[in-house]
Amino acid sequence: MKATVIVTLKPTVLDPQGMTIQRSLGSLGLDDITDVRQGKIFDVRLKNGSREQVERLAKDVLTNPVIEEYRIIWE
Repeated sequence: MKATVIVTLKPTVLDPQGMTIQRSLGSLGLDDITDVRQGKIFDVRLKNGSREQVERLAKDVLTNPVIEEYRIIWE
């Protein structure tokens, strides 16, 4: 079993990296893109399919709960 954990900044948190990318898009002719937010993706493989362990990993290790949120895609 495989899980993909996607970690992003909470919508209320400023994203300096995303803002820098957004500002440079006009020079590339990408004027229709109105917002860019950066994040992290973790691919996790499981031996026994323990969803609880992946939830714990995402919550306790991969994210800073003050500024980030996560979602898990199961494959």
